[in-house]
Amino acid sequence: MAKVLSAIQPSGDLHLGNYLGAVRQWVASQEKNESYFFIVDLHALTLEISPEQLRQNTINTAMYLLACGIDPQKCTFFAQSHVSEHTTLTWLLECTASYGELLRMTQFKDKGKGQESVRASLLTYPVLMAADILLYDIDFVPVGDDQRQHLELTRNLATRFNNKYGETFVVPEAKIPDLGARVMDLQTPTAKMSKSTATPLGTVGILDKPSDIEKKIKKAVTDSSMSIVYDRINHPGVSNLLEILGAVSMEKPENLAEQFSNYGQLKQATAEAVIEELLPIQERYYEMVQNKDHVISMLQLGARKAGNVAKHTLKRAQKAIGLLENPN
Repeated sequence: MAKVLSAIQPSGDLHLGNYLGAVRQWVASQEKNESYFFIVDLHALTLEISPEQLRQNTINTAMYLLACGIDPQKCTFFAQSHVSEHTTLTWLLECTASYGELLRMTQFKDKGKGQESVRASLLTYPVLMAADILLYDIDFVPVGDDQRQHLELTRNLATRFNNKYGETFVVPEAKIPDLGARVMDLQTPTAKMSKSTATPLGTVGILDKPSDIEKKIKKAVTDSSMSIVYDRINHPGVSNLLEILGAVSMEKPENLAEQFSNYGQLKQATAEAVIEELLPIQERYYEMVQNKDHVISMLQLGARKAGNVAKHTLKRAQKAIGLLENPN
């Protein structure tokens, strides 16, 4: 089996874009790959967040993922901060990375733009992300378009380390999901669906009521031409609906476009499909709210599994770079 890895920040409630763009692919992956899925709570510290909010977001994200179908018996599921090897390997990789290449990272430019004070971790967190991946000898990392630059940094650091200190890390490959890889905002279909969107009608939350889901999709921005055609450039609104419906139904958007004669039919079909997809997830989520201790125990189980793998990779890297072996 191939080794694959994906992670998510505990930054708030999950939305349809998170689920269709990533989490549903994780659920499928755990059935056929050796999969590592984790919550990157350390990455959340790059921006201002209260301790209580971070703790709550982390447990909520764990419940979302479990409700969506992540099975700790089929994958390794954990919180990043529970495996100390992540931060230790980060330092070795920071001593491999250059200041210039970190400054060129797009997300650092975007998130730091206009701020008087920027945390140093915002600059260096792509190296922590590289450590997240390299610790587990990962073959493939499912990534969206916005994360490709980070994976390229990971590949560069692994190759550089290997060339300088000997073969130590597996150099991972990117894997792009075919359907639902980039769900767009319903009100601004040229922008990615986001938890921080300024238009609440543009984002469908995983826990949204059926009536709210139907309302948001029926109010989705389409096009003035009134034609049902899959064309992301010239018809972004209707194309977004076709992609959402296609991702849920596992059909190609191009084929779906031929099945509808007007926007009303398309919106109704999309709303019904999304509601049907999310209802069982919502039911499982609210069951877990009543048993958070079980959720925490699942994270602890995963941390032990992850740690058993990570410690061997870290020792390999420490030896390669010239550190004395720790007898402990």
